[in-house]
Amino acid sequence: MFEDLVKKRVDSKKPRSEGLTYVTDKLDSSNKESWELISPFVDVVKINGTLPLIISDSNIAKKIKFYHDLNIRVSVGSTLAEYAVIQNSFDRLSEASKLGFDIIEIGENIIDLNLEKKKKIQDIVESLDLEVQWKVGKQDPRHQLSIEDMSTKIEEILKLNSKKIILEANQGMGVGIYDERGNVKWDLVGIITNKHPPNQFIFEAPIEFQQFGLIAEFGERVNLSEVNMEAVAAIESKRRGILSKSAFGNVYLREDPEGGPAAKFIYYLIKTKNPIEQSELISLSRLPRRTVQSSVEDLRNQGLIVERTSTDDARKRTYYPVRSEWL
Repeated sequence: MFEDLVKKRVDSKKPRSEGLTYVTDKLDSSNKESWELISPFVDVVKINGTLPLIISDSNIAKKIKFYHDLNIRVSVGSTLAEYAVIQNSFDRLSEASKLGFDIIEIGENIIDLNLEKKKKIQDIVESLDLEVQWKVGKQDPRHQLSIEDMSTKIEEILKLNSKKIILEANQGMGVGIYDERGNVKWDLVGIITNKHPPNQFIFEAPIEFQQFGLIAEFGERVNLSEVNMEAVAAIESKRRGILSKSAFGNVYLREDPEGGPAAKFIYYLIKTKNPIEQSELISLSRLPRRTVQSSVEDLRNQGLIVERTSTDDARKRTYYPVRSEWL
């Protein structure tokens, strides 16, 4: 009933090429009505881990049909693909095609594939009319790839003309682009996305503030994976510039700042935490310094915030929201 108050997404209809949301099916309790509500915002469902190995083919086929009826594609997780490689049974993926899977996700968590092997695997998968999605990274926090190794893996996959590359995150702590507390390593992300466009990647982001930070940094078209069903509505809201409870609670924004999600998030923080310094904005938002600085300047130009000298340290500047009684 309030659709006219919310901006529409650029890629509002499926199949989308950007702004993808991947949900992981972990056999969590859910119902058909809930899926019907969120299905327009879900592009792919990944059948988690080794579930296809321990659940009967008939039940897997039934689950896949359920998602297909909702116009959602279905992927086999990388764990199963690695298991097939180790067992020298990759040719049996024809069974995955018969069951109705659309995508085979392939990683190198416990294996190491050279370019020639990758090409052979990709040819097998594509011959079955399945799409390959390669994943870069290791699940074990103790055995993470260096930036050089990560770059090499990315370059190899690009030589295979892969549409998207998934960046491994596992549980979102101490893996890939996240530190041990789950914060985004923006310096690492910057190195990767300065060389390759962000829309080339699917960022695994299992934790809500990771999802918000990536949307704030890259906009509504960022691709997110490893999402729980319960988080889909919040992610869609963030893509459209609506703040949700993940942003430290619910606060009604009387002013409507223009710009992207980052500027709106910074404005929210200034409204709820003022007076606040730039270093605090960076810490709370978990956004890169350049993004915070740009957002602050944008909000100042819109006349929504003011900058003042800190009463504790004249070298520092603090920010306040403009109040109606000042006007």
